[in-house]
Amino acid sequence: MKAIILQGTLKKEGLSNTQALSEFLAGVFRKHQVECHLIKLVEHNILPGTYSNMGPGDDWPGILSQLLSADILIFATPIWWNNQSSEIQRVIERLDELHDEVLAGKPSRLEGKVGGIVITGDSDGAQHVIANISNFFNAIGVILPPYATLSVLWEKQAKGVETSREELFEKYEQDYGKTAETMVQQLLKFLPKE
Repeated sequence: MKAIILQGTLKKEGLSNTQALSEFLAGVFRKHQVECHLIKLVEHNILPGTYSNMGPGDDWPGILSQLLSADILIFATPIWWNNQSSEIQRVIERLDELHDEVLAGKPSRLEGKVGGIVITGDSDGAQHVIANISNFFNAIGVILPPYATLSVLWEKQAKGVETSREELFEKYEQDYGKTAETMVQQLLKFLPKE
């Protein structure tokens, strides 16, 4: 059993809230014997476009290969201006070729996979982002179980606020541990039986 968490943080260096929450969730997956890989998108050269391979220097084909071999796909994003980050939006754009295949009557290459959504921020916007990504999952055949989202909106995650990993993990464990546990259980429950 393998899960991939695509981290849509915009921070190349230093700890981001999205990275910390993704690491927290990865720990919950591992407690359930699920192998979990985290991909920090901003560290890769993902070219703009709507095809699976945009040519030389494009890192997306390798990331797509990992997604196709996983059972569970998690999109993790901070909220920027009431939307998912540009990194997660680029993932959606790069998966458009798979959606084209569905429109052409072919089965989705992501069919049978389950998806979840992780969101960080300091104020409103989570419901809008969940709606956007849920709609996209639906369009490409990814199952989104009930309770498969983990949103942490907290003033100590605001832009420019320095919060330590220890403080973030303490908050996640205390206030969101049960939510993360439920999320992982739901993702496992809704995986298609072979």
